[in-house]
Amino acid sequence: MACANTSWSEENFSCSICLDVFNSPVTTTCGHNFCRTCITKFWDEQVQYKCPVCNKLFNTRPDLQVNTFLSELAAQIRTTVRVKEQPCVEPAEVPCDVCTGTQQKAVKSCLVCLISYCQTHLEPHQRVAGLKKHRLVEPMDRLEDRMCKKHDRLLELFCQTEQVCVCLLCTVTDHKSHPVVPLKEEYEVKTAQLGKRGAEAPQKIQERKQKIKELKDTVELSNKDADREIAHGGQVFTALIGCVEKGREEFNQTVKEKLKSTVKRAEDLIKELEQEIEDLTNRSSKVKRLSHTEDHLHFLQTFRSLKDPPPTRDWTTVEVRPPSYVGALRRSLDQLEETLNKEMKKLPDDAELKRVQKYEVDVTLDPDTAYPRLILSEDGKQVHDGGGWKELPDNPKRFIYHTCVLTRQSFSSGRFYFEVQVKDKTLWWLGVARESIDRKGVTEWTPETGLWTLWYVNDVFLFIDNPDVHLPLRAELQKVGVFVDYDEGLVSFYDVEARVHIYSATGCTFTEPLYPFLCPWLHREGTNSAPLIISPVNQTD
Repeated sequence: MACANTSWSEENFSCSICLDVFNSPVTTTCGHNFCRTCITKFWDEQVQYKCPVCNKLFNTRPDLQVNTFLSELAAQIRTTVRVKEQPCVEPAEVPCDVCTGTQQKAVKSCLVCLISYCQTHLEPHQRVAGLKKHRLVEPMDRLEDRMCKKHDRLLELFCQTEQVCVCLLCTVTDHKSHPVVPLKEEYEVKTAQLGKRGAEAPQKIQERKQKIKELKDTVELSNKDADREIAHGGQVFTALIGCVEKGREEFNQTVKEKLKSTVKRAEDLIKELEQEIEDLTNRSSKVKRLSHTEDHLHFLQTFRSLKDPPPTRDWTTVEVRPPSYVGALRRSLDQLEETLNKEMKKLPDDAELKRVQKYEVDVTLDPDTAYPRLILSEDGKQVHDGGGWKELPDNPKRFIYHTCVLTRQSFSSGRFYFEVQVKDKTLWWLGVARESIDRKGVTEWTPETGLWTLWYVNDVFLFIDNPDVHLPLRAELQKVGVFVDYDEGLVSFYDVEARVHIYSATGCTFTEPLYPFLCPWLHREGTNSAPLIISPVNQTD
């Protein structure tokens, strides 16, 4: 905002110190007038008491009296005019602390006076020798916050121990043993740190934007996967519902056919009975009429035809039983179960295997865990029984009861998949184990004790549990795929060559790192000498 300009002279009505219209003007003995506040503050800062205008010295501090006439005149002038035009303070700027009328914009703040000055009121600091030594800075608000609340001294130092600004007296009292540095020095250190953080910010922003993109991509992919699964599941359930509907129709048809057959037999017998009734009724009528005739010739001729009654059935043994439906529903459900099993076998395990194979991990066997008879290949991908006990260092990770080995890598979240070749083996054991699995004793290994595994011995195929789950033998099983979803508590096994699902353990609780687990068993007289091999995944189209 712009201040008004005066249209007439104000020299006789302005204080020569603040250059503003007099406020409570007082007169010195030398005849010069000043604002009471201005001359009082001026003498407070001087060793000798003198007039700021004529430099007349006074032996003692003068007793100032208000110039009543000049005060009244200045008050009248102040109602009609303003001080000389200069920038007025805006809301975001620091106001001059000395201005008594319209506050002007401060151009400097004095850290000694703890006052902000406009250009006019700054003039004594640029002219008076004592004031020139004061430290002037860019205008700032709340200068009182720069003073130590305890010692009323300027905050000039920084305590590195408590990370606070202190005054000089603080360094010999509360912060006596603390390292302190000038504010400027700490400012430079903090500015450098701030610059470093500022430089790191764009990188962190970019990283977070990238993470947002990854999350959005995951959501988009999840939506597509969900749509695909819903569509596929819809097809499967539609087919299954069709099977159920067909089974229901066939069952209803069976019941209706039985009912129809019974009804037809009853209707046929009723017709036959009705026919016999009609024949017997006609014969009875003829007999009755003949019994009343007196014509001897006619009687004798007719009697011959009535002598032998027509043949009739013995109805005492004839019956129609209601149809029996016992077992019909059971047979229908058995047939439905057989049909559903056939449909289940048609499910595309190949597509499921392709999905889990995407979570392939590269794992190698850890020799520090291997049973002392086991031999590991140099690349850590194969293991077999070496035929003899090796003297090895005692290692808390090593198995000493079962012929087992774990991988170097473990997994504590997410999903992972690996494949193991079991070709030409008559005994094998594989899956995943938790980190705290008992490696020294004979604890029964089940999911409860930390092992989720398939077990094959000759013609017995199991998922080890309590009780064990017996699985159908798979002809020429050569490679087993193992998939784990740690967060969902799922362990699944697949016949890789046939590309079909073998078994899944669901609802598992994982609280520790999981390790791929292999056990090739021992070999005897050349049998079961083939190794277990961790194989690379071949994702076919």
